[in-house]
Formats: sequence, structure tokens, C-alpha cells
Amino acid sequence: VRLVESGGGLVQAGGSLRLSCAASGFTFSRYDMSWHRQAPGKERELVARITGAGGMINYADSTKGRFTISRDNAKNTVYLQMNSLKSEDTAVYYCNARWELISSIYWGQGTQVTVSS
Repeated sequence: VRLVESGGGLVQAGGSLRLSCAASGFTFSRYDMSWHRQAPGKERELVARITGAGGMINYADSTKGRFTISRDNAKNTVYLQMNSLKSEDTAVYYCNARWELISSIYWGQGTQVTVSS
């Protein structure tokens, strides 16, 4: 099983980044996918989640209207489009796969996003 994030980097406040998470080794379409982030000295928090078929999406209040999560089940990939980035968005962003029915959870290794003010 692998979850490989990419697309992180350094961006100025107000800019945009698109994160990708490529999955392999499990039945991607059966899993809810989510993005989480962890800033230095803080707990990991949910950023956005999308169900297996993409029918339900939810966002953290801090990212609503700025971030968009999407998935392509044909490519086994989930995306996070981040617009209007703020310095407080600086964190390591992690991809998560979860199939609650069988208590199966996978995490990626994380990608750093740094927003300069």
C-alpha cells in the first residue's frame, strides 16, 4: 500500500498550490479520502474529506471557500486545490485513506506547504 503526496512547496500569501496523492495497493474507490495537516507544535487536523464515489465532501471551517478536494478514481488519485493561501496554512499536508467498515486506514508521508507573508 502506498500513498504518495506531491505538489507542496513555497508560495506567497494569496497564491495557489495543487496537491496530489497517488494511491496504490488497495481498492481506491472503496475508500474515503481526506487531507490533513499538521503545523509545528499543533495537532494534526482535518482539512477536507471526500467519500469513495465523491458524493459527499466536507471541509474544515478554516478552508471552506478556498480549498477544493476532488478525486479521480480512474487514476487512483485525490487532489487538493488550495487558493488564497494564508501564512496559517503553513503545515505538512498528509493524505489519508479510510474504509471505516473494515477499520482500514492508510497515511501518506506528507508534503510540506509553506506560505510566506
